Amino acid sequence: MLTKAKFTTIITLFVILFLQENKLQAQSYFFERVYDETLAQASFVIGDLQTKEAIVIDPKRDIDTYLEIAKTNNLNITKVAETHIHADFLSGSRELAAVTGAGLFLSDEGGTDWQYEFPHTGLKDGSVITIGQVALKVMHTPGHTPESITYLVSDTKVPATPQRAITGDFIFVGDVGRPDLLEKAAGQVGSQEIGAKQLYASIQKFSKLPDDLEIWAGHGAGSFCGKSLSTIPHSTLKEEKQNSKAFQFKNDEKGFVQYILDGQPTPPKYFAVMKHLNKVERPLLVQVPIHPKLDQTAFQKAIDNKLLIIDTRSKDEVAKGHITGSLHIENGKLLSTWVGSLVDYQPQIILITDESHTEDVTRKLMRIGMDNIYGFVTDLDKMNVSLEKSDLVTAEELKKHLGKNDVQIFDVRTESEYHNGHIKGVENMVLTSLENNLDKISKDKPVIVHCQSGVRAAMAYSILKRNGVKNLKMYSGGINEWIEKKNELVK
Repeated sequence: MLTKAKFTTIITLFVILFLQENKLQAQSYFFERVYDETLAQASFVIGDLQTKEAIVIDPKRDIDTYLEIAKTNNLNITKVAETHIHADFLSGSRELAAVTGAGLFLSDEGGTDWQYEFPHTGLKDGSVITIGQVALKVMHTPGHTPESITYLVSDTKVPATPQRAITGDFIFVGDVGRPDLLEKAAGQVGSQEIGAKQLYASIQKFSKLPDDLEIWAGHGAGSFCGKSLSTIPHSTLKEEKQNSKAFQFKNDEKGFVQYILDGQPTPPKYFAVMKHLNKVERPLLVQVPIHPKLDQTAFQKAIDNKLLIIDTRSKDEVAKGHITGSLHIENGKLLSTWVGSLVDYQPQIILITDESHTEDVTRKLMRIGMDNIYGFVTDLDKMNVSLEKSDLVTAEELKKHLGKNDVQIFDVRTESEYHNGHIKGVENMVLTSLENNLDKISKDKPVIVHCQSGVRAAMAYSILKRNGVKNLKMYSGGINEWIEKKNELVK
């Protein structure tokens, strides 16, 4: 007789077996997301657990990360692929293919102007890459760029619908890729509206896929490739249809175009360099370089030859003493972005940093192709060079100048930050535009700069000093301290 207790036991065992079977199915292939917080950039390693073949999609340039993943998981990287020609980082695809002997699989969509100019296996809409029992079907999803593709990942031993989509810069969690970069960063005049319409069509096509399809995007919050990216690593198509504003314009192409082009952040100037280098032949860097540490003689010679010195120490250390004429860019999460935004690629550079940070700084800069490093200075006290202090003002001292015409005060945050709340009477001049607006800065009055936390103000201070602004001061506390002291902001 089947008692209630036996029936419950049977049902419990059935549920356990069902869950275990689905777990095994979910784990039927290797899948790992590699996330670089410094550029908010994601790459993916996918492998077959039986054949041990693996593919890497959109790798960063310091490829030792992927070699270590492969070694740890007994995988053999046989294929390397990209979703599109990247603008925000220097792809490591060619480095990884050169080291592993893997095949290089890249989009041949987008027309003649958007073709990779080096040997590769071309992909078109409908192409399929196989890694053992794993299949990656290519869907052409133009809009962010004309050649952009999405990989629909399936386990061929499971029913035919794909489980994951590697969307690159097409669809993010909470957002979609911006279509204006080609015009704003690469000078393709007139391309942003065309791109916006292509993006709209791609979204409509993608929306017909299964709602439970997992979306794994190429970027997260902090990337300049969109305007409202989430910190969440992945989502589903159903969630994006419900939560992303970009999906709410069904049968309204005009409304979508207006929405997607409005309010996009100004892209860093290095994007144009990345777009070019990722498309053409270039020298490969297959390991993280070790740059020399300069002694006093070599450092003084570099100063005499006017090499660019970038001081990556904290703003507080730099304020206490720095090399006259050096550029200050603090070694934080955004070092790559700020160096790429403020520094040209041609000059040789010297980096001042702590001994323990040399590899970290090198990795961050190699990811954007900033390889022209002459050397490091890791102990400034031993260089026997004169240092100057930054001229700082307090919140109370700043208040004395508000509403008067005796000082120019600049808020160097972005326009949107400024409009969302700023100190009354203070002008806005975005950090990245300073060198193009030196004619607007007074040569007679004292000048004070500030930002949100002091990090960008310290950069601005060093830029203006390098450009001959003498009577210069900095309010290092910034908006954060201003609010803490119960002072008001205006919009």
